[in-house]
Amino acid sequence: MPTDTLPTPEQSPSAPSGELIRLEQVTKRFGDHTVLDRLDFSVDAGRHVTLIGPSGSGKTTILRLLMTLTKPDEGTITVAGRRLFPAPEKQVREVRKQIGMVFQQFNLFPNMSVLRNITEAPVTVLGMAKDEAEERARDLLELVGLADKRDARPTQLSGGQQQRVAIARALAMRPKVLLLDEVTSALDPELVAGVLDVLRDIARSTDITMLCVTHEMNFARDISDQVLMFDSGRVIESGPPEQIFGEPENDRTREFLSAVL
Repeated sequence: MPTDTLPTPEQSPSAPSGELIRLEQVTKRFGDHTVLDRLDFSVDAGRHVTLIGPSGSGKTTILRLLMTLTKPDEGTITVAGRRLFPAPEKQVREVRKQIGMVFQQFNLFPNMSVLRNITEAPVTVLGMAKDEAEERARDLLELVGLADKRDARPTQLSGGQQQRVAIARALAMRPKVLLLDEVTSALDPELVAGVLDVLRDIARSTDITMLCVTHEMNFARDISDQVLMFDSGRVIESGPPEQIFGEPENDRTREFLSAVL
């Protein structure tokens, strides 16, 4: 499918051209364990940023904070110039609508068709007209290579197909930022490439901001504008992929990459 026909998530005229996400002095603890330690980092609009590092270093916790699935113990989180935390619940819900996430597990509704899985949230949460939601869903299914599966149930699809539906479902909400949490980790190895190819197409053909946690280092190298290396709840190195993967400066980064590459 030519890239100039891919549906581009709309950005409002007031969408910032600079910083889209900011975390300031964010700390998150689980019991006595500090997962994020006074973390500061930001993501500019339209950028593709990948978080790498060992398990337990705090990467997925950042995505869960942005999705409001958990709350920080300290610090502030801002998205598109509006406070996500701390903020009144009504404002949290409004800001949260600008964020889409694709999880490790697909989390599709098994009793709904593929089409309805994609249209349910735009209709019920955004108040989108059903016809408009279905038209966008059909475009997105074509984008992820599943135009012929719109009437299927999730149980009739392979794991890779279900994950591509989950990607389409996240994009259907027209988010400003798409969070990707180890989206291939639950897939059989032969299904990984198809899902990563879809994400590469989205990264290259739309202006959506992407924040990605992955152990697929070649994928991270391909799509990223910036790579952040995490260890013990902090960013220990940051830079373009050619620097991080080619000439990392931090000993811990070199040690991690030598183990996973």
